[in-house]
Amino acid sequence: MKKILCFLLLSACGFKPMFSGNDTNIYVPVISGINGIELRNALNTKFGGPRPSDAPYTLTVTLHNPTTKYKAIETSGAATWQEINLRANYVLNYNGKPIARGTETASESYTFVQYLVAANASYNNAVENTITALADKIGSRAIAEVYKNENKSNKK
Repeated sequence: MKKILCFLLLSACGFKPMFSGNDTNIYVPVISGINGIELRNALNTKFGGPRPSDAPYTLTVTLHNPTTKYKAIETSGAATWQEINLRANYVLNYNGKPIARGTETASESYTFVQYLVAANASYNNAVENTITALADKIGSRAIAEVYKNENKSNKK
């Protein structure tokens, strides 16, 4: 009952959800590196699929190499826990003119073990989760800026 009442109140005020299922027309150019490919794929998925290069919005992303730092060290000096950090700079252009820019970071901790295969799997999972978090942050900001720009254009 509370959900229905909340929906009725919001629909009466003209509220329109930003993520209302409409695909955004944002082209994401190639992002260098293996992690860049994954980030671009995640962003395209968030935007409703890849767009042609002549789309009105272009999101250019520069992804920096991941950095790691030790989080826990045993008394023997062996690391048991690490954190991976990814940083990306982005610029959102509308018809060639920048409308938003920024830097986003994401991090994920993972268990670092002595066994090579397990250590690589743990690291790769952490990188994948970090890329997903980074795509969510950048994608949400880009969608918000597109929504704001479209509403500003419609009011003119």
